[in-house]
Amino acid sequence: QVQLVESGGGLVQAGGSLRLSCAASGRTFSYVTMGWFRQAPGKEREFAAAISSSGGNTYYADPVKGRFTISRDNAKNTVYLQMNSLKLEDTAVYYCAADPRSGPYLAPQSYDYWGQGTQVTVSS
Repeated sequence: QVQLVESGGGLVQAGGSLRLSCAASGRTFSYVTMGWFRQAPGKEREFAAAISSSGGNTYYADPVKGRFTISRDNAKNTVYLQMNSLKLEDTAVYYCAADPRSGPYLAPQSYDYWGQGTQVTVSS
């Protein structure tokens, strides 16, 4: 039904920027909320940001608010995560997810579809 593929991760120095992309396939992309989550080694997967179907509403976790920006281009079936002023603690595998029909948008278990993840490593 829905397939998600993340890209744009890599190695960046603290204070630098990266833009992640999540390309989606499936008829429902334009009509569902999308989210970004991240998981560091030895830690639980945590919410980073989410965006409503039209792009009119965005939501951010406190640790990334003011530094990360989520956006979407429904014509391209793509959601983005612009990451600025990166910190060492931002190092993680970043996942995009689609359609939190089963619960709150900030909970990983609420989402029906997930990408494979892309590694972001921030160095000092």
